Amino acid sequence: MNTRYTAEDITILEGLEPVRKRPGMYIGGVGKAGLHHLVWELVDNAVDEAINGHATSILVTLHEGGQAVSVEDNGRGIPVERHPKDKEGRSTLEVILTTLHAGGKFDHGAYKTAGGLHGVGSSVVNALSSKLVARIKREGQTWEQTYKRGKPLGPVKPVGPARGSGTTIYFEPDEKIFEKVEFDAELIATRLEVKTYLNRGLRIVFKDESAGTRKEFQHQGGIVEYVEQVLIPRDRRPVIDRIYSLERDDDKEGRFELALTWTEATDVALHTFVNGIPTADGGTHEAGLRDAIGRAVREYIDTHDVLPRGVAVTPEDIREGLTGALNLFVHEPQFQGQTKEKLNNPEVRGFISAAVKPALETFLNQNQTVAHSIVARIIQSARARQASRAAVAAVKRKSPVSHRLNLPGKLADCTSTDPAESELFLVEGDSAGGSAKQGRNRETQAILPLRGKVLNAEQANDRKVFANQELTDIVSALGCGLGKDFDQSRLRYGKVILLMDADSDGHHIATLLLTFFYRYLRPLVDGGHVFIARPPLYRIDVGKETYWAADDRQKDKLVKKLGKKGKVEIQRFKGLGEMPPATLFKTTLDPDHRRLYRVQVADEDRLVTENVITELMGRDSQARFEFVTTWAHEVDELDI
Repeated sequence: MNTRYTAEDITILEGLEPVRKRPGMYIGGVGKAGLHHLVWELVDNAVDEAINGHATSILVTLHEGGQAVSVEDNGRGIPVERHPKDKEGRSTLEVILTTLHAGGKFDHGAYKTAGGLHGVGSSVVNALSSKLVARIKREGQTWEQTYKRGKPLGPVKPVGPARGSGTTIYFEPDEKIFEKVEFDAELIATRLEVKTYLNRGLRIVFKDESAGTRKEFQHQGGIVEYVEQVLIPRDRRPVIDRIYSLERDDDKEGRFELALTWTEATDVALHTFVNGIPTADGGTHEAGLRDAIGRAVREYIDTHDVLPRGVAVTPEDIREGLTGALNLFVHEPQFQGQTKEKLNNPEVRGFISAAVKPALETFLNQNQTVAHSIVARIIQSARARQASRAAVAAVKRKSPVSHRLNLPGKLADCTSTDPAESELFLVEGDSAGGSAKQGRNRETQAILPLRGKVLNAEQANDRKVFANQELTDIVSALGCGLGKDFDQSRLRYGKVILLMDADSDGHHIATLLLTFFYRYLRPLVDGGHVFIARPPLYRIDVGKETYWAADDRQKDKLVKKLGKKGKVEIQRFKGLGEMPPATLFKTTLDPDHRRLYRVQVADEDRLVTENVITELMGRDSQARFEFVTTWAHEVDELDI
């Protein structure tokens, strides 16, 4: 091994040799992403012509066999005359296609803004192609030059007259460089359509000769339409009925277009672009946007004092469900790496933040109905996060393997260990619990009596919720844990049934339990595991026939109908504890005769449900007062 280090060890790569030697440095790799990056480089050059007002349409063709692509625009056309500073007397076209860092985007004379600023795009494509043909239309003449692996096979030559102007680059990627030369038509089409959202009015046509298809993209709605058509339909139901949009144009800083909304999704879908190029890793423009959104929303919350007591909002809560797009145009973007996936310009963060924050804050203040929906979504996120964190610290999940261990002492468990057939009845009071225990099917039905009215989980903080004996008994019996510790596979009962008296107190207890399940065990609600039993309030006897009525309205209807048969005897149950065990089983526990209501929240009703629970079960009594005064006229009788 030679340990000497001399001048002879230094290699000088000339022309495009560095690209072929280390292609990953320029296109990120030689797999599928790197292969398609060649297309993006040429398309970006064509889009730059459009951004600066010199082109209106682009044609991208995937040629027969799927191993060659051409990109054509109707821009000015690359200059073909001799370059004045080239000592070899080569044409400007050849200089651009064979020299790294040669192009018209290093100053602002030819391009005000551009996606490709390193001057390596076209030359890299040339270097990594086994064949490349450049065809230029300028000043009534068509010029052509052919290359092989980055080297010209001859000078640029006129090949005939031309109408209009523009540039067409045809290339065949080098099979010696890439792992596999096979373009993905769907991927190309998707990327091209995004370009037309980002550049209103730009027309891009994509032809796939192998499939015999032709697609034309043109979107006048810009990025607002992009958010509506592309981002929101992906299972991201918006919580507000309009998309917020903003445009700013500053001669010094640049210009941007912004469109955003909040959805019911739990992740963030924020797509950012710089001069039409997607920045998958974000950068300073995305950081500035996040700063602005967080500060504007928090300012609104503080100004209007809309945050419930005990709820602490973090930046992550504000951004949860955020969906939008930011398209920034700047004079000299500083990208991290040639693949341009992250913007590094430090001044951009302040520019975006200073422009978006006051505009968004004004929008929220002027559209308080929209702002209220956004804040409700944020509060929902904060509560879910707090509940999850507290649950992990306070409750250990129980495993079905230890079916008999660590269960509440007052739980009358069933003998089956199969959740698919096991049911847990949460019963109001020890008296009703006693009747239920005697009347149940011991093999599949478990009974857990609850004492009095349980804690209101909406008004209590997490510490009080997890210190409450009744609620922790429920969690222990279920065995599936809470929050991040929740594991549905450990759920011990396929049905969780709320069994309360049929009077107003029973309805109140059921509402308190539903609030707890919705706030702390929502996966059980979403999974269809929670039910409400509807026991009868009245027993009606006519001769030897017995009927059951769930409420006064049903009782009156039955009495009117049965009065013709003879004397009607009516018994009103003060509570489930008054029912004989056999009667309770027949009317309420028996799967063949009982009536159960599955608790479900449709996707379109989630925000409404959130608001109802917040207003009617929360600390703010004003919302309940307004509810009572609004609906009191429809109440015929109060059961006090």
